[in-house]
Amino acid sequence: MKQDEQSNKELLLNLKKATGTIAKVQKMVEEGEYCVDIATQVNAAIGLLKSVNNKLLENHLRCCGPKFLNSKNPADVDAFIKELVRAREVTNRK
Repeated sequence: MKQDEQSNKELLLNLKKATGTIAKVQKMVEEGEYCVDIATQVNAAIGLLKSVNNKLLENHLRCCGPKFLNSKNPADVDAFIKELVRAREVTNRK
């Protein structure tokens, strides 16, 4: 999948933010910070990672979706759909 430059910048920015937030969470745990404050930061990191994942899947649908969904080969269509379903299932695991 090829990302456009603006999408890559957004993805990388959110990944860097998530990395920084996770580092902050590690430090907070090491220093025995208040649990709810740590949980808030964990949720912030999760939100950033979910945002990255959603944008990646959106880009995948935009750039690769038409090719596979319009394929004359039903196996290509089926494989593409299964790929997306599998990606969402992993995202939704608890």
